[in-house]
Amino acid sequence: MSSLHLHQLCKHYGSVKAVDHVSLHATAGSRLAIVGPSGSGKTTLLRMIAGFEFPDSGSISLNGQTLAADGRALPAHLRRIGYVAQDGALFPHLTVADNIGFGLTDKGHARQQRIAELVEMVALDQHMLQRWPHELSGGQQQRVALARALAQQPQLMLLDEPFSALDTGLRAAMRQMVAQLLGEAGISAILVTHDQAEALSFADQLAVMRQGRLIQSGTPQQLYSQPADETTALFLGEALILPAQVKAGQAQCALGEIAVNDGQFCGAGRIMLRPEQLTLQAEAGAASAVMAQVVECDFGGHSSLLSLRLPELASPLQLRSASWPLPARGSMVALTVQGRAHLLPA
Repeated sequence: MSSLHLHQLCKHYGSVKAVDHVSLHATAGSRLAIVGPSGSGKTTLLRMIAGFEFPDSGSISLNGQTLAADGRALPAHLRRIGYVAQDGALFPHLTVADNIGFGLTDKGHARQQRIAELVEMVALDQHMLQRWPHELSGGQQQRVALARALAQQPQLMLLDEPFSALDTGLRAAMRQMVAQLLGEAGISAILVTHDQAEALSFADQLAVMRQGRLIQSGTPQQLYSQPADETTALFLGEALILPAQVKAGQAQCALGEIAVNDGQFCGAGRIMLRPEQLTLQAEAGAASAVMAQVVECDFGGHSSLLSLRLPELASPLQLRSASWPLPARGSMVALTVQGRAHLLPA
């Protein structure tokens, strides 16, 4: 079981601040996901933890051991940190067995037994051991890469976009398998991804980076329901951002009067609602319902994107809703809000 501490990490490439004073703590046995747009610094941060890059300032410690500080850094091969890259990075000239066993100090029967155990851990068939990497599917290659990383009995596992090249269904299955495997082994994990849904489902701790800085960290539920700003709110999922007049924990907006999660603020502000907080009905069933006209309907399978015109909004409101039943263009629908809106910081 390990605990990772990052303190005021900085990394520059010329005049570009790739990582700018980032402090973060990952608890023992946890799964941390780091998300952010391209160029936000998340991969650079991961590479500094792995030992592939060295920080210009700040410190990294794992399980009480200092990995980098004061211009000195422990080499990557001494950190006991596993690393799984986006493409698996398997050695093309080695068989599956030799890829998994790369770096093992065991010899003979003990080595073969350890490789067999690792293959079983990642749910691969033993007959694949003599195959070459190019003979494997994308999912199988990632399992081999994971087995190779686990062979070193790491204190920490780093996952750099490991599921991005996989099909949607396989991504979900691999994500669940990896989470379960690491949890059973008691290995802390850090996942870097640009897929917000993937991060929310994988992690028990989430960190959002932007322009090299750590914007917000906490549980996925906290960040999804109480984002630090509007940009973070929209990055983590679809959201309705509305201007409102707020007083005594109530917001007056285009959707009527809505409770907010701040009882102290008074004045003009902006509130956020997630689409699942809005219920759409053909008729007004509650006194708090607001009527809206369906301007456009973009069918998308299990959900559809509706453009709704409300009297108090200059432009249509975009709302994703279940496709059944699907309202007709031009029809009137009733909107009601569940729960409280999040008051965005000014």
